[in-house]
Amino acid sequence: MDMLNLANKLTLLRILAVPLIVVLLYFPGRITCGLALVVFILAALTDLADGMVARQQKLVTNFGKFLDPLADKLLISSVLVMLVNLDWVPAWVAIVIICRELAVTGLRAIAADQGLVIAADSFGKLKTIVQIVALCPLIFHYTLFGVDPVPPGMWLLYAALILTVVSGAKYMANFYRVVTG
Repeated sequence: MDMLNLANKLTLLRILAVPLIVVLLYFPGRITCGLALVVFILAALTDLADGMVARQQKLVTNFGKFLDPLADKLLISSVLVMLVNLDWVPAWVAIVIICRELAVTGLRAIAADQGLVIAADSFGKLKTIVQIVALCPLIFHYTLFGVDPVPPGMWLLYAALILTVVSGAKYMANFYRVVTG
C-alpha cells in the first residue's frame, strides 16, 4: 500500500498549514488573525477528511496512524505557542497540553519500536475536537458584532485541558496494558 496515499496527503497538508498559521499569528490583526482562523479551520477539516478517506478507500496504514495524531499535535501545539506569545492564553495551560502531547507521542514511538500500534481512542478524538473548537475564538480574538469571543474560548480551552489530562492518563494506562501484555 502506498504510504503517500490520498489520506496521508491530506494529513501532510495539515502539517504544511502550520507554518502559514504561525506567520499569520506573528503579525496579529483582524485580517491576519481572520486568515489564520480560516487556515486553521481548513487544516482541522483535513483531520476529518483523512480519516474518512482512509476508512472508505481502505487506505489505513501504520504510517497514517502515526502521522495523523502527530499532525494534530503540531497544529494544536504551534497555535498554543503563538497564543501564549501574544499573551492570549496562559502559558501553564499550553505547557500542560503540549507536555501531554509529547508524552503520548513518545509512548507511541516506544510502542512502534516494539511493533505495536496504539491508535487514538474516541476519548482522544473528543479531546482533539474540543481543543480545535476552543482555539477558534482564541485565534481570532477580536470583537465581532459586539461579541467578545475570548471568554467562551477560554472556558472551552479549560474543558479541553481537562479532557487532555484525562485522555493522556487513559492513553498511558492503555500503553502499559498493551506493552506488558
